[in-house]
Amino acid sequence: MGTTSARTTGLLLAAGAGRRFGGPKALATTDGAPWVVRAAQVLLDGGCGDVLVVTGAQAQQVESRIAEGLGADPRVATTFCGTWEQGMGESLRAGLMSLVARGRTVPLVAVVHLVDLPDVGADVVARLLEESGARASSLARAAYQGAAGHPVLLGQDHWQDVLAGAGGDQGARAYLRRARPALVECGDLAEGRDVDRPEELG
Repeated sequence: MGTTSARTTGLLLAAGAGRRFGGPKALATTDGAPWVVRAAQVLLDGGCGDVLVVTGAQAQQVESRIAEGLGADPRVATTFCGTWEQGMGESLRAGLMSLVARGRTVPLVAVVHLVDLPDVGADVVARLLEESGARASSLARAAYQGAAGHPVLLGQDHWQDVLAGAGGDQGARAYLRRARPALVECGDLAEGRDVDRPEELG
């Protein structure tokens, strides 16, 4: 669907225990497909050259689901966040640090996505990339009926500032409030609402 960019990495945060949900949301399924597999595929189909999945709770099971669902796709890798229990900010930090460590192959852009947005499809990712451009200076996020949501496109120029504030329960929110990313309206494509409890799927 999207034009694939080798310098754009999808960063999928899938480390949470999903306590209110009853288990890790990465392992939840829709039509038999685990959300972690679906979300990784959405990022790839939307135009990301590769995907890095940050795991935490039940990491081995999550990695097994990825292997089963996507086979040995060389475009999909995982990294374990040892401090995942402290909050989503830890997962974001672990993911960005892993991308920074790639050295000469570090991507220009990270498209940060959450595993518990099952109605967000590749068309949202494609629009976000198309409207904002895959440049190191890019900063944009999907919006739904005017409300800012995910995915969030972080150009490399912004990573250090995000890392400076990320940790515990604090992700990129404080930085994004200051930096004011461009909002790309996607309310015609999805609701973009995260699912906290199984009954919300009905």
